[in-house]
Amino acid sequence: GILFNTGAGQHILKNPLVVNSIIEKAALRRTDVILEVGPGTGNLTVKMLEKVKKVIACEIDPRLVGELQKRVQGTCLANKLEIKVGDILKTDLPFFDACVANLPYQISSPFVFKLLLHRPFFRCAILMFQREFALRLVAKPGTKLYCRLSINTQLLARVDHLMKVGKNNFRPPPKVESSVVRIEPKNPPPPINFQEWDGLVRIAFVRKNKTLSAAFKSNAVEQLLDHNYRIHCSLHNTVSSFLIYSVYCDLHTEIPENFKIGEKIQTVLKDTGYSEKRARSMDIDDFIRLLHGFNSEGIHFS
Repeated sequence: GILFNTGAGQHILKNPLVVNSIIEKAALRRTDVILEVGPGTGNLTVKMLEKVKKVIACEIDPRLVGELQKRVQGTCLANKLEIKVGDILKTDLPFFDACVANLPYQISSPFVFKLLLHRPFFRCAILMFQREFALRLVAKPGTKLYCRLSINTQLLARVDHLMKVGKNNFRPPPKVESSVVRIEPKNPPPPINFQEWDGLVRIAFVRKNKTLSAAFKSNAVEQLLDHNYRIHCSLHNTVSSFLIYSVYCDLHTEIPENFKIGEKIQTVLKDTGYSEKRARSMDIDDFIRLLHGFNSEGIHFS
């Protein structure tokens, strides 16, 4: 009798075969604490409760919370279910071993990165996404769907496309096809400042078909990096190729009035060999080398 709010991504997974397949691919353990986001009426939740130690279900709609509570009330599963009411993007994540969820699709991107930056590490996440979003997560350099989302996710995790799910497996059916993806965080994570990394990748992928030389000639980019460079020189008292004064063994960097950050950026791009490269064809190792090249010259992105 519930009217689902499709604008809030409420599409209930109704096919028990798909539910069972998701649970099978999650390889749940008896000792697991599972995080579920958007449990809806509990079709996936109940099946998981039968197999794990605990399910923490996060739901923003009080109506669906009531339905889920009624579904387990008076059963042996009730004491294994914890329901958190509220917006998952605005709350701290609890401890969990794995995340299994049919997500509201509009929170897909922010939730993925909330997951990947969460500590302590979890084992894996088995998540339902809109098909195109899922394909972007796993896209490789040189392919049409390869983008900032692809490389940022793959920097922090191994991502695998598990299966396609047609729209008729949901009630009410969404307007798009869906896919299930497995995300396994890299532990330990790569030794990279993610804010720095994302700042670089964001600039490169604004126009992913442009050469990096052209992408970095934007006035907004030059102003940002010039501002960051001057702060870096000030805070770190950097000794560079500029005019240096030595007074009582204290070293100070003075940036000449005619200094142009654009020239320095283009020099780094040329010296690293990426001036004529395009983001669409660059992999993780390429961006790591480029980031190191910028950072070693005092150019930062955060």
